[in-house]
Formats: sequence, structure tokens, C-alpha cells
Amino acid sequence: MRFLTRIFNLNDPGWGRGQNGGGNEPPKDGNQPPRRPSQQNGPPDLDQVWRDFSERLGGLFGRKQGGGNRAPSQGPSGPTPRQSKIGLGVIAAAALALWLASGFFIVQEGQVAVLTQFGKYKSTALAGFQWRMPFPIQAHEIVNLSQLRTFEVGFRSTARNRVLPESLMLTDDENIVDVQFVVQYRLRADGAPDYLFKTKDPDESVRQAAQTAMREVVGKRPMDVVLYEGRTAVAVDVQKLMQQILDRYETGVQVSSVAIQNVQPPEQVQAAFDDAVKAGQDRERQINEGQAYRNQIVPMAAGQSSRMLEQAEGYRARIVGNAVGDAARFTSVLAEYKKSPLVIRERMYLETMQQMYTSASKILVDTKGSTNMLYLPLDKLAQQAAQGAARPVTAPSMPSTAPVMPPPFVPPAPAQRPAAQGPTNTLTRDRGSR
Repeated sequence: MRFLTRIFNLNDPGWGRGQNGGGNEPPKDGNQPPRRPSQQNGPPDLDQVWRDFSERLGGLFGRKQGGGNRAPSQGPSGPTPRQSKIGLGVIAAAALALWLASGFFIVQEGQVAVLTQFGKYKSTALAGFQWRMPFPIQAHEIVNLSQLRTFEVGFRSTARNRVLPESLMLTDDENIVDVQFVVQYRLRADGAPDYLFKTKDPDESVRQAAQTAMREVVGKRPMDVVLYEGRTAVAVDVQKLMQQILDRYETGVQVSSVAIQNVQPPEQVQAAFDDAVKAGQDRERQINEGQAYRNQIVPMAAGQSSRMLEQAEGYRARIVGNAVGDAARFTSVLAEYKKSPLVIRERMYLETMQQMYTSASKILVDTKGSTNMLYLPLDKLAQQAAQGAARPVTAPSMPSTAPVMPPPFVPPAPAQRPAAQGPTNTLTRDRGSR
């Protein structure tokens, strides 16, 4: 090594000096440094520098130094065979080290390296500082797994920049729609080898699979579903079908999302479809209004019906109860009547008269054998009796519903009988005709 260092020393001032600067002569004893140049102050000649380098390299491999006006050196003209072998070994070792060092490489985070040996897939290297066998034994290719790849179908950059061959599709009811959508996908963690070797152009395969899936899904649905209420379902079905196709092709791709940007009929019939959409919206509005009216009226009618049923049920229960009570009372009265008919008959007559006189304000009594009418001011008497009963009461009380009994009947003198008048409410009874 010291021998090689002295021969190829870049700090040797004798480079390019020719005979006067004998820096190109190898040391005679292997220990002396190259000679210093003479008193020349000019820069070295580049041609001479190249010749010096060629001569030193040739001397390293045993070739005699020649030429020019140089004086022949004493002793052997080049290195010994041992020195030549050492030089060749050093060069071979350096070349081998450089060749092995070329196998080191770095894989960034979110990437993997696919290793191939003689062109065949060998293994996958993860992120970090990695080493492989140098070329041509092994090679590697970096694949980015974290990158989210995106492409548009039916347009480019903006919705105005349409690509009609991609966007025009036929629906199930034989109508044409213009569908523009975006697909996002990335590679699976174990899909790098498939992405590189199983498909010639995997990105183009993803694009074609997206168009195929969209046309199939749209072709199975009517136009109204695709245009309005079924956009989300269409996108989900397209994503599932795309993933099935790509898995069957073994592309190593995972579809992240399918987003429909715009769906509309062709421009030639856009105005007609707008009118149809407005008519459909009016129909939906009227249907909603009718439904709202129905939701308001039906519960109200149901409530009224329920109320009427409950009232009828209450009326039925009241009438039936009264009838049952009357029948029971009549049965009990009948039993007592059979025991003493005269007493019960008199009592019933009195009770009936009491009920009738309670609601009468004036009573005219026709006596037998006389044309004079007896006038009883029962209304005045009832008012006086009510006023007399209400005087000792200090606190207000609810009016009594019990019938007010009239005072005992006392016929007035004949001179005090008033003239006959037309009563507003008269009840007559011939007691003697019973």
C-alpha cells in the first residue's frame, strides 16, 4: 500500500514536469520518494500529466517505462512480480468492496422494496436501511403503499371538461345518462409484487375496471333511480364490483372510494328532463300535502268516533240501569201492593200529585156542584217559603233539588174568589171521580 501511495501520490509536485521534474520515475529502492522538480515555476502540462499517469500505471503491471529524452534508469525497470500481485489484489479487493457496497439502499416510511433475483420475485423489504446482493444478481424496485391514487372518469379536472366516450351510459329503461365520477385507490400491504408483476399496466386496469363496473351497475337500474334517489347505492355497488374485478386480476389494489360527481341526462334533452323533474316535484309536494291532511283528519275523526262510542255506551248503561232500577222498584212496590192495595194506592196518588204540583206555579180546582174556581197563588207562597228558608243561612249554598211541598190547602171565602182568568199552566183534577 505504501508503494502504491507513493506512485499515485497526488501531492507529488513532479506531475507534468517531464525530465526536469522527474516525478514520473518510480523509486529505485522502494523507499525513496519521487524526486522534487527543478526550479520551474510554470504550471504542469496536462498532456505530460496524462503520460506520467500512464507510465506509472504501466510500471505497476511490469511494463517498462520508455521514451522521450529520459536517461535509462539503473537496475530493474519496473516493480517486482510480488509487487504486481499485491497491486492486483488490492485493486480487486477495492472493486469487490465497491460492488458489495452498491447493494445497500434505503426504504422510506410508507414504502416497500420488491427484491428480484435474476428477474424473479424474491422477497419484499420493509422500511429502513436494507441490503441485497448487488447487480446483476439481485435488484429492487421501490413501491409507495401510502400514496392515495386518484383518477377521473367522464371528465378531466373540471365538470365542464367532459369526456363523452367515458361518461355516456345506457340505463335499464334504454335511456342515456351522463355519469362523471372519481375513483381513489391505494396498494395493499402485501400487494406490491402483484402490482408490479401480475398486470402489465395496473393503473390502466383500475381505470378500465371502474368504467366496466359503472356501466354494469347503471345498466341494471332505471334512469330515475340513477339520476335522483339511487346515487349513493350506485357508488357503493360500483366499489364492490370494482374490488371483485381487481381481486380476480390480482392487481394488489384496494379501492378506497367511488364518488359520483355529477349525473345528468344528455345536453340535447336537458330542458325536457328539467320540466319532468319539476312535474315530479309538484307531484311529490301534492302527495305530501294530501298525506299531511290525512294525518290531521283521520286521528280527529277517530277521536270523534271514539267519543261518540263512549257517549253511546254511557247512555246505554244509564238507560239500562234506570230500567233495571225501575223494574226492581216496581217489583218491590208490587209486593207491597199485594199486601195492602188501598194504602199503596193512596200513597202513589199523593206522590204523583206532589211531583206534578212541584213544577206548577198556578192551580185551579173545580169543585163539584159549583161553577166558581178556586185560585191558589202557589207561586207566591213558594217564593215566600223559599225566602223564609234562606234568611237564617249566612254562607252560600247550592240550591236544593228536593221538591218544595206546598202548604195545606185552605179554600178561601166566596167573596174573595177572583174572576176566572186563563192560567198559563193549569192542572185540574176531580177528586171525587176517582
